[in-house]
Amino acid sequence: MCRIYGHFEAQVTAHEMRTVSAVQRHGGPDAQAQAAGRGWALGINRLAVMDLAGGRQPYRLGEHITVVFNGEIYNHAELRRRLVARGHRIDDDCDGSVLPALYAEYGADFTDHLDGMYAIAVMDLRHEPTLVLATDDVGMKPLYYQWDAYRRQLHFSSELPALLAFRGVRAAVWEPGLDEYLSTKTPFGEQTMFDGIQVLPPATTARVTRSGGLRMHRRADPARPEPDTAPAAAADRVLALLREETHRLIHADVPVAAITSGGLDSSLVSALAAEAAENLHSFNIAYTGRWPGDERDFAREVAERNGTHHHQVEIDPETFPALLPDVVWHLGQPNADPITLSTHALFGAVRDAGFTVALTGDAADELFGGYDRIRKAAGTPDGEDWITGYVDALAAVPAALRTELYSAEYRHYVAARGSASERIAGELAASEHGRMETLTRFEVGRRLPAYHLRRVDHLSMSASVEVRLPFCQPAVQRYARSLPSSLKIAPDRGKDVLYRAADGLLPESVLNRPKQPFTLPITAMIAPGAALHGFARDVLSPTALRRYGLVEPARVDRLFAEQTARPSERSALALWALMVHQLWLDQFCAASGPKADEAADPFGDGAAA
Repeated sequence: MCRIYGHFEAQVTAHEMRTVSAVQRHGGPDAQAQAAGRGWALGINRLAVMDLAGGRQPYRLGEHITVVFNGEIYNHAELRRRLVARGHRIDDDCDGSVLPALYAEYGADFTDHLDGMYAIAVMDLRHEPTLVLATDDVGMKPLYYQWDAYRRQLHFSSELPALLAFRGVRAAVWEPGLDEYLSTKTPFGEQTMFDGIQVLPPATTARVTRSGGLRMHRRADPARPEPDTAPAAAADRVLALLREETHRLIHADVPVAAITSGGLDSSLVSALAAEAAENLHSFNIAYTGRWPGDERDFAREVAERNGTHHHQVEIDPETFPALLPDVVWHLGQPNADPITLSTHALFGAVRDAGFTVALTGDAADELFGGYDRIRKAAGTPDGEDWITGYVDALAAVPAALRTELYSAEYRHYVAARGSASERIAGELAASEHGRMETLTRFEVGRRLPAYHLRRVDHLSMSASVEVRLPFCQPAVQRYARSLPSSLKIAPDRGKDVLYRAADGLLPESVLNRPKQPFTLPITAMIAPGAALHGFARDVLSPTALRRYGLVEPARVDRLFAEQTARPSERSALALWALMVHQLWLDQFCAASGPKADEAADPFGDGAAA
C-alpha cells in the first residue's frame, strides 16, 4: 500500500516532486523514491505490507517500462509463477513486483489479470512515450488528476492536497460544487470540488500521449455467475465466498486487525477473520460519556464470541473541534458524513496499537440492499414515484432547505444550471434496467467509490493503515449483484441473505437488533453547550459566510436557532455539512473566493468562483 504521484509533459522541478511526496508521506512513511525522464516523472511513498525487505519502487523492466503502484495484488503469487514460466525474472516476493512484466506481456489489458485493489501508473518508453493510469473495478484506490488539453500536460496523485502541491495545479472552486455536495454528501462521479480536477473512475484505464492526448477506456463489467434462487443456497454461497476472501485477505507480512462496529457487516468479517488468524485483534470506537446509539456492548459481544483481543477506543467529543480541520484536510474535499471524525481517530488508534492492516465490512449495504432508502425504493408499488424519496434520502440537506440556505446569487445559478438532485433523478428515470439493478448500479458504481471508499482510504492512510475490504472482492461483488431483489430485501429488513449467512456465527443480539447507521450522534453533539455547537457557530459566522457569497447568513442563523429550540437530525446535519464545507473553503480555496468587502458577483460573467 502506497501513495503515488507524477506528471506527463508538465514543467515540474525535482523540488516540486519532493514537496508532493512530503504532503502525502503519512500514506507511505517507509520509503520514498522517484524516477524521471524527459517530460515525465513518477513518485512513490511506500507503506510496506508485503515482502518488507523487497518491493522497492519504482519498479522497472529494462530501460523502457517504469511502474508505481498503490494497493494490493492478491493473486501475485499465481501471476509470478506464470510470468517466470514465460521467461521473466522477478527478484522478490512483493505483490507489485509482477506489474512491469505483466504490462510487458499484455499491454494496457494487464488489468484483466489482476485481483486486488489498485491505482497504477506505467511509463512506457518503447515507442511514443505513453503514460498509462489504471484503477481497480470498484474504485478502492483513488487517483486524482488534472489534464491540460491545450498543453498536453497531466499531473496526478493519490490525494488531493498532494496534487495541489504541484505549481501547475490551481485550487479553484468548482461552482456547482456546493449544490452537488449538499445533494449527495460528497461529489459523485469524476468531478471533484476543485475546478479542472477529476478522479479517475473505477474500472478505467487511461492512456496519455503527446500525439493523442488523454484517452479513457472504461473496462466492461465481468460476467456474473448464475444466482441461486433458494434463500438457503444463496446464503450458503454468500458465506462461502466471503469466508474464502476474508481468509485470503488476512495474510500480510505486518500485523492485521479487524474493525468491529457491532453491526452485521463488520461483525461478520471479524468472525470470519478470527477463523483464519490466531490472536486476532479487533477495534471499536465509542465516545466519552453517554450518547445515543452507543454500540460498544454489541462489539464486545462479537469479540467475546470470536475470542479476539478487543480494543475499545474512546474519544472525547470535547476534542472534536481540534480534530475536524485535520479530517477535512486529509479528505481533500467535503464529505458530510459525521463518521469521518470517528474514522480518523479510530485508525490512529489502530496504528498506535501496532497494526498496519485492518479489515472492514464496507460495501455490504450497497451490494445487498441494506439501506432503508433502497428498501423503500424497491418496495414502492409499480406506477408510483420511488425516485423522489430515494434521491432526497441521499442528501445532506433536504431540497427545500437547500434552496432556502443558498444566497440569492447562488440560488439563481443553481436554478439556471439545474440542481444535482434533478440530474440524478433524470438518470434514474432514464435507466433501461429493472429497479433493483438500477439502484445497485447507482449505489455501487457512483455512491460507493465517492462517499465510502475514498473516505476510508484517505482517513486510514492518514494514520499509515491499509484497509482491506472483503465485500469489495470481485467474487463476492459479482455474486451479490447476480441475486434477485427478493433474496436481498425482506418485508422487515434489508440484507436478508446476509443475515441468513451470518446465522450461527454472531450473537443473537447483533442479528436481531434494528439497523443503525454507524455515525456520530450528531443531533446531541451539535446541541447548545456541546463543544461542536460552539465551534460550528464560530466557523459559520456571518462574516465567514459572506466571504464566499454562497450561503445566506441570516438563514444559517435561523438554523442555529432551530437547533437550539428543537434539536433535530435535520438541522444538526445541515449545520455539520455547512461547517465542513466552510472549513474546506478556508483551508484550500481562500485565495479564489470573493472577499467580504467586494461587490463582485461570483457567478456572473468574468468573475472567479
